[in-house]
Amino acid sequence: MQIVKASEFKAKCLHLMDVVNETNEEIIITKNGKPVSRLLPYKKQVQSLFGLDKGHVHSSDDLIEPVGSQWDAEL
Repeated sequence: MQIVKASEFKAKCLHLMDVVNETNEEIIITKNGKPVSRLLPYKKQVQSLFGLDKGHVHSSDDLIEPVGSQWDAEL
C-alpha cells in the first residue's frame, strides 16, 4: 500500500492510476497528513462462484476410474 499526498496525486494522477491497475494495490491519498481517499483497482464482481475456475483447473487422472485399492467404510 502506497501513501501519496493530495498535491502529488494531482500532479501524477494518470500515472498512479496505471500503477494501481498493474500492481492491484491500493493507494491512500492524504490531505494535511490525514487519509481522505483510496485509489483501488477496478474488479468486476462475479455473479456466481459456480464455474469460476473453469478452464484453469486441470486433472491428468481419470476421476471416475476405480483406484484399485480396497477399503472398508462403516455406516
